[in-house]
Amino acid sequence: MGIIAAAEAASKSSSSSSATWLIFILIIGVGLYFLMIRPQRRRQHQVMQQQNTVAPGAEVRTTAGMYATVVEVDGDDVVLEVAPGIEVRYMKRAIMEVLTPGDQSAGDADDSEYDNDDVTSAEDDLSASHEEDDDVDDDLDDRASANGTKAKSDSDVF
Repeated sequence: MGIIAAAEAASKSSSSSSATWLIFILIIGVGLYFLMIRPQRRRQHQVMQQQNTVAPGAEVRTTAGMYATVVEVDGDDVVLEVAPGIEVRYMKRAIMEVLTPGDQSAGDADDSEYDNDDVTSAEDDLSASHEEDDDVDDDLDDRASANGTKAKSDSDVF
């Protein structure tokens, strides 16, 4: 009789621990749903709603991070102006966010802090570099004439 009583006690404790594990797994599943899946679906719904209500003249940001202005809406496609006179065609799904006039990227706001007085173009830098090279060649010619020899310049070598 002792063996049968021990078997019955073991079966009762294993069924209660199985039920506990089942409840624990269900609680974790419900928690993950409310913490991860539901907010993601809400964000997807908001983005889809913005994509469907986009109109010409709206400032948008694409999923690739490009900022543009909507020029035309054509079914599932939109024509975006990415620079003055440059228009590209995208699918509406590529629009990540419709920007309000107050939304500016952080990079655009920082650009206003700097003056354009100190900005030089690559052509200016290149011409300044050539002027310095000419000055060096003149100095070499002066030294060579003082010594009675001819200085070799880059043009003589090549």
